Amino acid sequence: MGMSGSGGREGHRRGRMRSPGDGAAFTACCVARLPHTTPSAIHAWHERVVADEVLAHAFRAPVHPQHAERLAAYWAEAWGGPPTYSERYGTESAVVRMHSGNGPHPEMNRRAIACFARALEDVGVHDPELRSVLNAYFAWATDTAMDAYPRSKDDVPEGLTLARWSWDGLQAMS
Repeated sequence: MGMSGSGGREGHRRGRMRSPGDGAAFTACCVARLPHTTPSAIHAWHERVVADEVLAHAFRAPVHPQHAERLAAYWAEAWGGPPTYSERYGTESAVVRMHSGNGPHPEMNRRAIACFARALEDVGVHDPELRSVLNAYFAWATDTAMDAYPRSKDDVPEGLTLARWSWDGLQAMS
């Protein structure tokens, strides 16, 4: 899967003392600012997508009883936190497979991304720099990682690695 894509933007580092690719600083920032808002953001995002006339059909189906917990662990790992999702819940290949085989759907992607941006506002993530980076992550994840195999779930290879994101965007995959 092509994991190249939006690297960093110089504006994400403006006014902050951090080195390029400083995932530890990004993780510390997320831990400090988001632990209480991540589950709330997931709930706010889900409420928005269910209410959206184009997205609703994809999100009204019964979800896993631990959906919010699993998604919080996934986002935390993607944002540089511990590998809780990968160790406890599943693989990146399984996540991508869940989102694959639905054909191209750019309008749905655009609307899901907009719902995420509004959900961050709903839960009080007001720091414009942090919001910008998280929105860039969600847009990349939606348009690139989760939309890479529109034809069939069977096209998703095993062994995909959960992408890591920092102030500078997508980090090099190891």
